[in-house]
Amino acid sequence: MNIALFSDTFYPEVNGVATSVNSLFTLLNDRGHNCYVITTTSSKYVTYKDKVIGIPGIELKQLYGYRAAFVFNNDAFKLIKSLNLDVVHVNTEFGIGQFGFIVAKKLNIASVYTYHTMYEDYTYYATKGYFDRFSKWAIREFARACMIRATEIISPSAKTEVYLRSIGLEKMINIVPTGFDFSRFEVDDKETISLLKKEYGLDKYDKILLCLGRIAKEKSFDIIIKGYKGYLEKYKDSKIKTILIFVGAGPDENNLIKLTKDLGIDEHVMFLGKVNLEKVPYYYAMSDLFLNASISETQGLTFMEAMAAHIPILCRYDNNLVNVINNKVTGFFFEDTLDFKDKLYEVINMKKEEIDEIVKNAYNSISQFSDNTFYNNIMEVYKRAIRKNW
Repeated sequence: MNIALFSDTFYPEVNGVATSVNSLFTLLNDRGHNCYVITTTSSKYVTYKDKVIGIPGIELKQLYGYRAAFVFNNDAFKLIKSLNLDVVHVNTEFGIGQFGFIVAKKLNIASVYTYHTMYEDYTYYATKGYFDRFSKWAIREFARACMIRATEIISPSAKTEVYLRSIGLEKMINIVPTGFDFSRFEVDDKETISLLKKEYGLDKYDKILLCLGRIAKEKSFDIIIKGYKGYLEKYKDSKIKTILIFVGAGPDENNLIKLTKDLGIDEHVMFLGKVNLEKVPYYYAMSDLFLNASISETQGLTFMEAMAAHIPILCRYDNNLVNVINNKVTGFFFEDTLDFKDKLYEVINMKKEEIDEIVKNAYNSISQFSDNTFYNNIMEVYKRAIRKNW
């Protein structure tokens, strides 16, 4: 099958959509299909290398360096036409996404659309708080318009399906969680892990608490920082020496650094910045607990990465995670900043045998997100889309 994935963001960019598209791109090509990615590039001209077509885009620095491309590029269209595509799979809604829908219509090809991002959680980047209600309405209308154009629709989680129904979508929705290769996160290179700890001076701590991902407002990392402040105050006599580390970069990084200083806990928090994507599994491996307070995730890939890396998870409760995390069985939930400090103390003081059991349960629970399951589900959607388009 010849398949084109249209996405404004792609590897080596670090975000959920880029990870999902890269995972699918690799999986489909490994299974013998001809899968191509159409995305943005910093080049002034259309590029084509290793099945990736790059279309010139304008960098929007206020949106983590996101690139916006025009909705049509004739040079790219001619190249895409020569690929004899069976399916167009749109993964983002704007420039490249709209181009995908145009390509599907012009070439009379089946189109599949995955709604990856809860854009209503991101409107403040554009509105700065002004006309936010109108912006959210506009986002809903735009999303609905995209879905009407698609032959088949994919939701990565039940939470996203509920949202799509709430904005009036009546078409069939396929729930297909993104799959990934678990083995990539099963790191057992103790020497490299030890050297990495020493590089950052982390080898002197008993417990390393990890926050990993794009550092942005919607991720609610401030809740963890404030909760950690409460933990350090309430349990100042604890014999367990902890350090909170942030791996990643983003528009809220300077605000969070300032927050740690204002709270007087900057010596207990480290910001390691953006790291090479290939080295991400080592940052999980050197940590003792994964923390997350975001409730804007459509699936929560980092949660599953942590599970695959065999480290326990403490995250803020969100109904989207109910099918991913079973409290005190495969991970741990906290409710808010006040609740965080006690839950953190409870987890890091658990016996090793108890944590090992939680980690084992968590790893066993993510089989539903295996790349093999993902592949079978996505192929069913593609085949149905092609039949509908006959």
